[in-house]
Amino acid sequence: MSVFLNYAARSDVGLVRRSNQDSGYAGPHLAVLADGMGGPAGGDIASSVAVAHLAPLDSDAHGADDLLDLLRQAIGSAHAELVERSRLDPELEGLGTTCIALLRAGTKIGMVHIGDSRAYLLRDGRFTQVTTDHTFVNYLVQTGRLSEEQAARHPQRSVLLRVLGDADEPVELDESVREAHPGDRWLLCSDGLSGVVSAETIAEVVGAEADPGSCADKLVDLALRAGAPDNVTVVVVDVLDDANSNPVNLPTSAQVVGSAATDRLAATRGGGSAAARAHALAAPTAPPEEVDEEPSHPPQRPHRKRNIILSLLLSLALFLGVGGWLAYRWAHSHYYVQASDGTIRIYRGIPQQLGPLKFSHEYEDTGLRLSSLPQARQDNLRTPVTRSSLEEIRSFVAGLKAEAQQREQRRVIPLPLPGQTVSPSASPTASPSPSAVPSPTSTIPPPATAVPTPVPSLSPGAQLNRITSHSLPSAPATPTPTSPAPRS
Repeated sequence: MSVFLNYAARSDVGLVRRSNQDSGYAGPHLAVLADGMGGPAGGDIASSVAVAHLAPLDSDAHGADDLLDLLRQAIGSAHAELVERSRLDPELEGLGTTCIALLRAGTKIGMVHIGDSRAYLLRDGRFTQVTTDHTFVNYLVQTGRLSEEQAARHPQRSVLLRVLGDADEPVELDESVREAHPGDRWLLCSDGLSGVVSAETIAEVVGAEADPGSCADKLVDLALRAGAPDNVTVVVVDVLDDANSNPVNLPTSAQVVGSAATDRLAATRGGGSAAARAHALAAPTAPPEEVDEEPSHPPQRPHRKRNIILSLLLSLALFLGVGGWLAYRWAHSHYYVQASDGTIRIYRGIPQQLGPLKFSHEYEDTGLRLSSLPQARQDNLRTPVTRSSLEEIRSFVAGLKAEAQQREQRRVIPLPLPGQTVSPSASPTASPSPSAVPSPTSTIPPPATAVPTPVPSLSPGAQLNRITSHSLPSAPATPTPTSPAPRS
């Protein structure tokens, strides 16, 4: 059985960006998507460099056992060029790109991936995300520290942990080899699509549109309707066989879109234009054109100071992401207690933050009111009280609850006996001895005929004190209005 690919690639600058830093490539044996970054001076170069080094693999001369080795070598050479360009041209420092590449040989498809661009596969009616986003926030989701809903709103959701860039260190790729099943549909897309259109909506379009070109057009249109704050690039690839395809009607030339399709930047000191090389590969019948070192209309380059600031901001974002991840892992094993909105609450983590990244979240509301504790304790709990384990925190809270209960028991309001009056100005006198024997002539009026002085609703402890007071003889002196000592 022979397998063929039917494909389409589309890209749009979006509604906010001034330039398109995405690059896409679709050919008879190869599909590539790259989302560049690094400011106006570097993102488009990085993505087109990746496409330029992968494009020569688009042929049927490879064996299935060589797929991953070939993809690794192409990515490695692209990485070396990015490092060299950044070294020779300081304006390009910090450039990088995501990259997904599919290479077919026979009935096998090899795939390499780095970054947060995505590959989806529709097989037998089931739509699945094949790649994993190499982002700080996705790591927190995978380890159970964040939910999908929290990740969608997280301020660091765009911080990448892995990228094909100018860092002079090995490139860590996700690699896999799969069967090329007839009827499969692959979708490669930048976060300009997946970031604004839900996976459910994407799946619906991918399953409904029969033609790869119509499918790609519809997906880009959905991103534009959603506001398209970023560049939008999609590559759609269908796997066909002899039974359901006519090889004569299938495309035979590559489709190159985005930054790799136009030579908008002059060649940097790192060498010839990668965008021009990729564009030439897409049209092999056209004679290759020399790229002038000094074009007649040199493009406007951003101010050097602006590029330095952008590079510093990118470096700071990466530092915050990786540093925040390490700090988050350590902080997640600690707990502390602090008052918030009038109640005592347990927090997991430490009461610190790194930039916008907080290292704690509310773990439990104890239900204990701050006002039920002594003033000194209230002042103490307005700042974090830390402990090294949850058990120690719970023990501390239990002590607070016991302290609050004892304080409540001391708030016993003495009530006058029937017939007695309380003078606020009376001097305190000694309370009767608990062992005193009531006088035989003492008479306690029955409760049915007593007319008590109206008092506020009493706590259980105060009610007990009232009952006890009715069982004692009248004191010779007027009782004091202050609270008595606790009963033994």
